[in-house]
Amino acid sequence: MADRDWSKAVELAVARFAGRVGSADFTLQDLIRSELPRIIRETGSRGATPEATLRRELQELRDRGGIVFLGRGRYRMTAAPALFPHATPSKCIFLLGSHSVPADQPDRFYRFDTQWLNTALRAVGQWIVYQERRGAGPRGFYAAAKVEQIVRDPLDPAQYLALIEPGSMLEFGRDVPLQTGGSTTGTAWIRAISEEDFDRIIAEGMVDAAELLPREDADVPRENVVREEPWLGPVERETALVSRTVRDRQFRKRVLEVYDCRCALTGMQLINGGGRAETQAAHVMSVEAGGPDTVANGIALSGTVHWMFDRGLISLSDAGEILLSSKINDLDSVTKLIHSDRRARFPANDALRPHARFLAWHREYHRIAA
Repeated sequence: MADRDWSKAVELAVARFAGRVGSADFTLQDLIRSELPRIIRETGSRGATPEATLRRELQELRDRGGIVFLGRGRYRMTAAPALFPHATPSKCIFLLGSHSVPADQPDRFYRFDTQWLNTALRAVGQWIVYQERRGAGPRGFYAAAKVEQIVRDPLDPAQYLALIEPGSMLEFGRDVPLQTGGSTTGTAWIRAISEEDFDRIIAEGMVDAAELLPREDADVPRENVVREEPWLGPVERETALVSRTVRDRQFRKRVLEVYDCRCALTGMQLINGGGRAETQAAHVMSVEAGGPDTVANGIALSGTVHWMFDRGLISLSDAGEILLSSKINDLDSVTKLIHSDRRARFPANDALRPHARFLAWHREYHRIAA
């Protein structure tokens, strides 16, 4: 799996770099300098010699006919990068559904056909809304993300990829019915919407602090309670989408919902008399590393286990096996705390489980072997 992830990440890196500089020519050093850190983040795999891995992947891309070697570390894409005309910026809706393939990763890219190119170009540098296609599921409008760049699909020059700004994807605290958003209904895979309709969808999808489990513990003096920032009513929606406080609210709501407020590693579901859940929503790939605020990058953990998870004392295999670090100083106590079979309890729906790409990043970052 790691090899496939590196292969895709390198293809995207080449297309991204070429599109950014407007040239089919590039050097190994270009990619090392400007793209290698992102490749490592996206694959969750650094390995002992990432530069050597990059060289090997470029050789394989050359064997597949995607690039040609010019000598002395220089390469050229066989398909020239697309040069696009200026397009009037606009918020857009991107449809996800039966046309998607398993390799699609909406927090990284969105694949589309040539017929949608002119509309998609309007979304570059803009926030877009993801909608689940009618018939594909009941979610309606369910997430927002920011489009970074559009490039040709390295796998199919007849298609394009809208590259998503790392870490920008946010699943709303609640799904928004298709009736919300005025003129937003339609069947086009990509369609422009007005600022008003965009704001309406975001406002409907965001939960505020009052809709979460209460933040106050009845047995803690009020002066000792750490409070969330209050919801101040209407704000510029783009500002809300980058607010860490607002994003954390949506993330917490989604993650605790799918795990029923139960810690995936201990099974504990502690809720006090005031309705406050002890369980916390943890990011698998950290926000600082570009991890998105999505259920696939989240897991419900009790406070102690969350602390250990963030510090690399505990991790997970792709199959959910609980991995304990050799750095733990009280292994017996930790072993008693977690499930006796050392397996996490993930949601039954595979789409709601932590994605293997994020779990690989967590293990790699903390140097825990699967």
